[in-house]
Amino acid sequence: MSHSVAGEPPSAGRRAAPLTTAAYSAAEWDLLTDLPGRVLVAAASPGPGRPPRGVAAGLAGLDAVAAGRAFDSDLIRAVVTAIYARHDGAGVRLERLTDLVDLLAAARAAVRVLRRRADPADSAAYRQWVESVAARVCRAGEASSSPADRRFLDRLAGALDLR
Repeated sequence: MSHSVAGEPPSAGRRAAPLTTAAYSAAEWDLLTDLPGRVLVAAASPGPGRPPRGVAAGLAGLDAVAAGRAFDSDLIRAVVTAIYARHDGAGVRLERLTDLVDLLAAARAAVRVLRRRADPADSAAYRQWVESVAARVCRAGEASSSPADRRFLDRLAGALDLR
């Protein structure tokens, strides 16, 4: 199944039935629903050679997560629904800070789960969507993308098996 690019309307032929989460264990589902927020936090966090981010970057990341509702992927729409339906009211869990090593390990673990359980098109769409969250944060606001941002995005893309 194909997906639409963030900001484009979904294709008319998308399935109406939501993806069931029964294909995933609770731990796998938590991994898939936590990863977009962790990526947002990591992309927005300053680091060596990375500029400090403002509110605009955080909002761009939240917008990129929410844009998943328009993708023509049952998996992404189910993940976004789960993120915003959390009982703790946190939506995207911004309070969970992560270091890059842990984030990349989580991304690789998500890729392994997706290889075992997801439709290949949904897997590709999810991985590209997660990368787009980081890219939008890195490009937002007044600070331009630095070489350190590009290295961060390249490492994330590698962990997501997109390169």
